[in-house]
Amino acid sequence: MKVVAFSGSARKDGNTAILVRQVFAELEKAGIETELVQLAGERLRGCIACYQCWQTKDGTCAVKDDCINDCIDKMRAADGILLASPTYFADITTEIKALIDRAGMVARANDHMFRRKAGAGIIAVRRGGAIHAFDSLNHFFLISQMIVPGSIYWNIGVGREIGEVEKDGEGMQTMTVLGENLAWLLKRTAG
Repeated sequence: MKVVAFSGSARKDGNTAILVRQVFAELEKAGIETELVQLAGERLRGCIACYQCWQTKDGTCAVKDDCINDCIDKMRAADGILLASPTYFADITTEIKALIDRAGMVARANDHMFRRKAGAGIIAVRRGGAIHAFDSLNHFFLISQMIVPGSIYWNIGVGREIGEVEKDGEGMQTMTVLGENLAWLLKRTAG
């Protein structure tokens, strides 16, 4: 079993990646392979509404000049998908939004290829706007017919400077329990 996570933070190895790694620690304890893809530095754009994915039905996006098709391949091969983003103006980053829009369209064009995979969102926030950002991630999972495990609170960690989320005890505990629940879900639904 494998879980792939995508961090949409502009800061590589920042608070968003720290939260993901907290979830990964529990998954790895359960024997589940993990991979973190950090989108920092990638130049990504959203869906261009060309609908070529509906014509080719080959599981790829027609836009080939960035890493999105590699991300889609990783998502397709994984049993679980984590999307993680810092909060920018009360929402997710443009990098994660581009991944959602393009991967989501390709998945729908290819018989809903993420259906029944496990998925969870993770949000890093300095102060406000986290719930809206969290909802944005969950909308992708739900419209993709994915199964979303819960935790003891919304999957949010609070901190601004790199490493500050580690001082958010409740946020870190939320990530730990999310990892435990995701591992449990994956083992129960393994086919």
